[in-house]
Amino acid sequence: MALPDHFAAEVRAVVAQIPHGCVATYGQIARLVGMPGYARHVGHVLAAAPEGVPCHRVVNAAGRTAPGWDAQRTLLEAEGVRFRPNGCADLARSGWDALSGLSGEREKPRRRSGNTRAGQYSPLRTRSAENERP
Repeated sequence: MALPDHFAAEVRAVVAQIPHGCVATYGQIARLVGMPGYARHVGHVLAAAPEGVPCHRVVNAAGRTAPGWDAQRTLLEAEGVRFRPNGCADLARSGWDALSGLSGEREKPRRRSGNTRAGQYSPLRTRSAENERP
């Protein structure tokens, strides 16, 4: 699927809204512009972003900063972003809750993929309509 012409502009507009002292993930930005699964494309847009776009506030899903950009951590720490002992931004403390200002709702946490414990209900493992018993 080709990217819409307005993708880069929307990414920059969303990133411009990340508050001082907060970080967002590439995947979060992709979902907010209506293109879930396009986190890598968000990274490409931000790599070419003009000055003034606070792209230092965007990290990967684990909270890691961009490789080769040592100043990113310095900029984030100056804003009060906390880092864990492993060097990743603490998303639990400094993660941007993008939806809180829109409707009072929090962004829903992502479900973990993989196996669930035996007997545990998983909404990801439901029968399809054609396999259900009458």
